Amino acid sequence: MGKSVLVLGALALLVQPALASPVGTWEIEMRDSRYSVEMCGDGTQLCGTLIWLGNGADNKENLPYLNTLLIDHARQVAPNEWKGDLHIYGQTAGGTITQVSEDEIVLEGCVVFVVCKTYRMYRYGE
Repeated sequence: MGKSVLVLGALALLVQPALASPVGTWEIEMRDSRYSVEMCGDGTQLCGTLIWLGNGADNKENLPYLNTLLIDHARQVAPNEWKGDLHIYGQTAGGTITQVSEDEIVLEGCVVFVVCKTYRMYRYGE
């Protein structure tokens, strides 16, 4: 009995519970842009659209990206994790989107696996 309890306990640690839906409005850590995140495609993919620029980011360089996709039809690969393309101000990167808590998402994008950046987004409530 002791062995089976130990095995079950180890399995419980490996199973990551699904968090609440990532659908909603999220603000990037620099607080200069907000994104509408929704399920898209067949309903299991994740999309995120730039919906607001402010605090200095609302300039002629960034305004063309308003209302464009940041997260482009990312496919779920594990609970709370999606992989797909990230479009960051004119650059496209292969990325991983991980919802680490009810109110935090981490975006990791790499161009040719050499230049990588990590961004944090926090659920935005008005």
